This record gives sequence, C-alpha cells and structure tokens, in this order.
Amino acid sequence: MNEFIIDGRPVPFVEGQTVAAALVAAGRVAWRTTRVRHRPRGVFCGIGVCFDCLVTIDGAGGRRACLVPARQGMNVTTGETVTTGVTAGTTTTVTTVTTEEGDDE
Repeated sequence: MNEFIIDGRPVPFVEGQTVAAALVAAGRVAWRTTRVRHRPRGVFCGIGVCFDCLVTIDGAGGRRACLVPARQGMNVTTGETVTTGVTAGTTTTVTTVTTEEGDDE
C-alpha cells in the first residue's frame, strides 16, 4: 500500500492521486485555518487557482496540495512549528500556517 505522512500520521493513496485527493479520500476535508478568523480550509478549486489547500511538503512551504502528486514516504505538514524562546526553563512553541493575503474574506 502506498502511504505518505501528514502531521505524523500515515495517509494511503493510489497511484496518480494528488495529496489533496488522498486527504479527502481518507476523510480529511480541512487541514489548515485562516489567520484572522481561523476558518477551516482544505481543497476548494482543485485546480491550483486558489490557495486554500496550502501545505508544506518535504520542507517546502506554500505548496498547493491539489497540484502535487502523492509519493511514497513524502512528509506533509499543515503548519510550521518554531521554537520562539526559552523562559524559566520552559519552551514556547508556536504553530503558524502561511497563507495568501485575502483568504479570510
């Protein structure tokens, strides 16, 4: 069975499916939120015109999941986790998602 990893979890796919198609087939219809109102987003147009399905694939951010063919073992993330600093022995981690301007209309 072909699988890729998204946010640490395996997702099966069939040859020729895009990342977005595999996610929808696996029952995941939203994988990011808008910055301002935190509205769920997933695949919308399915042809690469909008920016609703953005993910990070193998470290390359801003990829449209509807355009990228799924590959065995690829690593897909829906957010970028960065360590912002250490205060009194604790680490603060912030998760951000890069989106295009105007996606909160």
